[in-house]
Amino acid sequence: MTVDTDTTAKMKARLKWACRRGMLELDVLFIPFVDEAWDNLSQENKLIFERLLTCQDPELFAWFMGHEECDDPELKSMVELILKRVKV
Repeated sequence: MTVDTDTTAKMKARLKWACRRGMLELDVLFIPFVDEAWDNLSQENKLIFERLLTCQDPELFAWFMGHEECDDPELKSMVELILKRVKV
């Protein structure tokens, strides 16, 4: 395993840990997203996803369930990207 591969594996493990939320509804969105889509994201979108994970669970739940709309255009775009993957 190269240093770069090792670093990527550690980052993904850290992200997967951060994806473990207090709500099952969020876990089933975030963990598969990291497993299946993370590697193909642009560096910018990786940073946006990491920022999304810093949001509070009730806020995330409201955005993903369509109860509220996120005011931040970058985060809103990431929410839409994740939801689009689920609906395919």
